[in-house]
Amino acid sequence: MTLGAAGAETTGAGTSEAGGAAMYMADADGGPRPPDWARRPADAIRAAAPRSRAVAVALRHGDRRAVVTYGSTSHHGGIPVTADTRFEIGSLTKCFTALLLAEQVARGEVAYGDALARFLPPEALPRPRGGPITLLHLATHTSGLPRLPPGLLGGAAADWFSNPYARFSTADLLRALARTRPHARPGERVRYSNFGVGLLGHLLTRAAPGGRQGYGDLLAARVLGPLGLSRTSCGPDLPQATGYWHGRARPPWLIPGLAGAGAVRSSACDLLGLLDAVLDAAPDTPSGSAPSVPVPAPVPVTLRTALVDVVRPRLALRDGGKRLALIWNIRVRPDGDVYHHSGGTRGFSAFAGFSPRHRTALVALTNTTPAADQAFIQSAYNALLSLARPG
Repeated sequence: MTLGAAGAETTGAGTSEAGGAAMYMADADGGPRPPDWARRPADAIRAAAPRSRAVAVALRHGDRRAVVTYGSTSHHGGIPVTADTRFEIGSLTKCFTALLLAEQVARGEVAYGDALARFLPPEALPRPRGGPITLLHLATHTSGLPRLPPGLLGGAAADWFSNPYARFSTADLLRALARTRPHARPGERVRYSNFGVGLLGHLLTRAAPGGRQGYGDLLAARVLGPLGLSRTSCGPDLPQATGYWHGRARPPWLIPGLAGAGAVRSSACDLLGLLDAVLDAAPDTPSGSAPSVPVPAPVPVTLRTALVDVVRPRLALRDGGKRLALIWNIRVRPDGDVYHHSGGTRGFSAFAGFSPRHRTALVALTNTTPAADQAFIQSAYNALLSLARPG
């Protein structure tokens, strides 16, 4: 299994190696330029974010890996962006929550079919509509829960353009759940829900032995530490790029009550390491192939099992061209399915995707809020597809 560990900072023009990926500062004067296979898609992504000061793109094509960075961590001053620069990744957090769920299933701590009633008292449960809501429903956006918890919008008005979730606590989450009327019967339809996946993250902490670890600590112990993702965490305490909304700096993103839906910060190198781990565990990866990057630490068998289980298709959507795994979106393509997800906060945009058949992966991060036309995300998706083409 190939696993990417966080690497050393690049301090000047040129390249260095981290987690098996060559790192290039594309706009550094006098340094080696990225190879064409990485430069072309990275430059296209950078061009789709003309107002962004900081962009990091990590790419994998077979056994080749590169991280291409642009700019500095803030509009005024800052330091050059490197493969280890931390960005807020918003809803890409959900992919970590899905992996944590699969790991706890592999341990036997929870089951996909467990209903909310296993974890919460009757007075905390939503008003029933059809059968019970299960963990699998939460992880496939089929719970019937709305996109946001009832009452959140009213309390977030003062902070809507900076930190709309900051005052929403776990206690608020459980109070909102108790008065929620699901929009549909569980399993009946797909309806994207930050509420549902934030709830999932909380329930996983309750299911862990002792039930006292917060989401960030549990994720670090079960996923981040074993995979060597040392630049990834939920807290804003470590240095990160400054996020911008319409050119105005935004404070660090806080989402205490729904951490499993959007609290994670990560780097291009760490996210490529996550995709390495998923790709090299995927069924389409040639069996018996030797890892091309040193494994940073022994990976527990439960996490190895989870890396396979997290990308198993769970639902086929009505148009026939899309499926859902645990959180991951799947675009069905004749030349090989493509897995992808995106995320955003008030100051950052993020994309991650991969193709098991082609052994390609791409991460794109920038420090501006998602644009209405989603140009940055669409460009990253198109660049991922381009990696599978010859030439």
